[in-house]
Amino acid sequence: MEEIKTQTGSPASRHKKNLLFVLLLSGTYMIAEVIGGLVTQSLALMADAAHMLTDVVGLFLAFIAIKIGERKADASKTFGYYRTEILAAVINAVVLLGISLYVLYEAYQRFQNPPAVQSKTMLIVAGIGLVVNIIGMMILRKDSEGSLNMKGAYFEVLSDMLTSIGVMIAGVIMLTTGWYYADPIISALIGLLIFPRTWRLLKEAVNVLLEGTPKDVDIHQLRQSLEEVPGVKNVHDLHVWSLTSSVNAMSAHIVRDTGTAQNPLLKTLTEVTTANFKISHTTFQIEEEGYEEQEMHL
Repeated sequence: MEEIKTQTGSPASRHKKNLLFVLLLSGTYMIAEVIGGLVTQSLALMADAAHMLTDVVGLFLAFIAIKIGERKADASKTFGYYRTEILAAVINAVVLLGISLYVLYEAYQRFQNPPAVQSKTMLIVAGIGLVVNIIGMMILRKDSEGSLNMKGAYFEVLSDMLTSIGVMIAGVIMLTTGWYYADPIISALIGLLIFPRTWRLLKEAVNVLLEGTPKDVDIHQLRQSLEEVPGVKNVHDLHVWSLTSSVNAMSAHIVRDTGTAQNPLLKTLTEVTTANFKISHTTFQIEEEGYEEQEMHL
């Protein structure tokens, strides 16, 4: 049996400084936006403020998850604490879905009797928020490509940027026409826009928690590659899963030909797996023909 140990810390660890900067930036603006939402009586601006609040909480969770994920493996957590990042991504997605439903409900209530809104102040506050969110997106965009946790943080900021744009559109309409139905209508559209991306994020995170096959690993191609290694008669009990984003692990039982040296075979199997597939942790159990053990799963 041979194992390749993963490195301490996850791929998201190198992005924690950027995440902390965006957290502080968003937290500072959140205070101003909450005040602005209360003063202007705008649902769209209040929705933006609510999203900014969830941004701050979500970014904080993402940062804490990275810090916890950097802890070394121990006797009680032999794979380390990588999964805390996935839990943070799930929490972020659930909170975003909940906020979106609440905004849709409030939009329905206000559409029946839209209140007067201080459109000019609303535009100024939303404009500042748009700038803050664009800066946050520029910082986190590249970081989000390699981590579900960072992707969750990026989606938090992206959703709030969409909200800011919607608020500004509603503000312009109300300022020029006095048509206050624009406020709940834009708010409802914002709520609907957030759903698809957030749902995909939730599905990806849940797949990791269920130890599903990573989407970036073709398990059928992996099996074929292992079976093509000289000295391999059969492959069974093949499992591939993710510890966290971009950290994939696998295990397999390998039936070898009689007379095939074990150590060179292990070396070849490991090289084939790590070089051609996005897998960093491998475990192989080498068996000889006639070894009886019930085969499970793949």
